[in-house]
Amino acid sequence: MTVLRVNTIAGIGSDGAGTVIGGSFSFTSQNYVILPKGTTDNRVGLGSTPGALRYNTDSSKVELYDGSQWTEVQSSIPLTGGARGVFGGGQAANTNTIDFITISSTGNAVDFGDLTQARLGLEAFASTTRGVFAAGYPFPSAVVGTIESITISSTGNAINSGFNLATVRVYFSAFSNSIRGIVAGGLTTGSIGSETNTLEYVTISSLSNSIDFGDLSAAKPYTAAIASSTRGIIGGGNTYSAPVITRINVIDHVTIMSTGNAVDFGDLSQARNNLSACASSTRGVFGGGYIASANVNTLDFVTMSSLGNAVDFGDLVVTREGGAAFSSPTRGIFAAGVSGPANTNAIDYITISTLGNAADFGDRTEAKNKVAGLSNAHGGL
Repeated sequence: MTVLRVNTIAGIGSDGAGTVIGGSFSFTSQNYVILPKGTTDNRVGLGSTPGALRYNTDSSKVELYDGSQWTEVQSSIPLTGGARGVFGGGQAANTNTIDFITISSTGNAVDFGDLTQARLGLEAFASTTRGVFAAGYPFPSAVVGTIESITISSTGNAINSGFNLATVRVYFSAFSNSIRGIVAGGLTTGSIGSETNTLEYVTISSLSNSIDFGDLSAAKPYTAAIASSTRGIIGGGNTYSAPVITRINVIDHVTIMSTGNAVDFGDLSQARNNLSACASSTRGVFGGGYIASANVNTLDFVTMSSLGNAVDFGDLVVTREGGAAFSSPTRGIFAAGVSGPANTNAIDYITISTLGNAADFGDRTEAKNKVAGLSNAHGGL
């Protein structure tokens, strides 16, 4: 038998045609194989060979072509303490409380620690290890751009990073993948007439002052946002043209690892503001919010990788606006906010892959609204 040993082969498939090997092809090296790599925009669409593999440099994930679309090859990174969700801040009166739940269980939230400053209308995003709380309104003081962080798997007080958002804001939304956290829209003073359309991003692992990303389709506060590892989706909110506040059903989207203005995704099933949202890597769910006369229990969902209008999912256990939401790969959590005329501490949960009404999970340590939430297992990770 003839054995051919070759140390280096260059240029295979460089003309796009690829190289076909019949029969088995084995590697005995204990080193590694480097897959073809490129950005999301570099991907070849329909016509690719089912079973094709590549490395996406935007998402830092391996992707498989299934014959109709590129999907991420799922990997499992053990989470210390499991999939954990963390709530922070809120009002009445302003609080610096941080509490947490284990998403896979049910039960009441447990004390985690304190924010560096009591405030409402802040937002949060996270990697698998670090949670970040940003900006907010330490009423009656002025709106701040503070960036502070926690280690999700532990407990303890948040640490002020010494960095800030370039645009101070309140009543905005935020989302992330494992690398970047992005903030969207909001009010810059806490009062109508100070709406902003700006998008800014922060690198979660290092933290720094935020960097300009682009603009939303309109200047709007009280939106909700979700993410896959590649795409951020922002829905609902309201616009203002004196003297009229208009609640909207618009959904925008961006590619997280690029920069640029948001592009139309579709519409929510109901125009509303002050809603919340959570997502797995494939499906995002928007919950609650406020319509012209009342807070609602509406749940509607979108498919993260496609475009289109949101579809009915079911109902929350209680109506709510100004609450927090986060997720594990399988379960979504909606909590706190205003229900009817009063704040609620109720926590609801859904199974993201199915449709149906939410179920009771337990209670937060405080009944607050305009609360922020994050998790170490959301759809962007």
